[in-house]
Amino acid sequence: MRSDPKTPRTFTSIASPVGPLTITATGGLIDGLFMDSQRHAPPVDRSWVRDEAPFAELTAQLDAYFAGSPVEFDVPLSLSGTEFQRRVWAELQEIPLGETISYGELARRLGTPGASRAVGLANGRNPVAIVVPCHRVIGANGRLTGYGGGLERKAWLLRHEAEICGGFPAPLFTEPLAAA
Repeated sequence: MRSDPKTPRTFTSIASPVGPLTITATGGLIDGLFMDSQRHAPPVDRSWVRDEAPFAELTAQLDAYFAGSPVEFDVPLSLSGTEFQRRVWAELQEIPLGETISYGELARRLGTPGASRAVGLANGRNPVAIVVPCHRVIGANGRLTGYGGGLERKAWLLRHEAEICGGFPAPLFTEPLAAA
């Protein structure tokens, strides 16, 4: 839930191994983390205020994550969406680093076993990529499907997390992909 609509939205951009990331906040709460050319990412608005300060903690956590540390993101979030979308996004945050689940399994965890398609749509609308790890959801057959930031980025993130956890990526992820 966004705070007072008169509160300006702040933003910053940072470099990452998956390309530039734009981070937004309203009232000090992170409400967006978007990859370059990400589907459903809002364009930077003239009313937004560029400011690095509100993002210091998240930037430090992202730097550690990309450097290979097993980070559990711990920043205050403000996720705007439908009740169902917010339930999906909350459940995504329960998927441990280095693990994946299917859309069907995510639907079952939400108590809506027939809603894997709706779960996929909500997953695709996740406004805070990486921190809310929608990339950890894969197809029932173990294949990569759908990702607002692109499948190459999804594969990169999953390989990276497998390395962080000291595990071996599933065979699906062993094919070299160009960095996004």
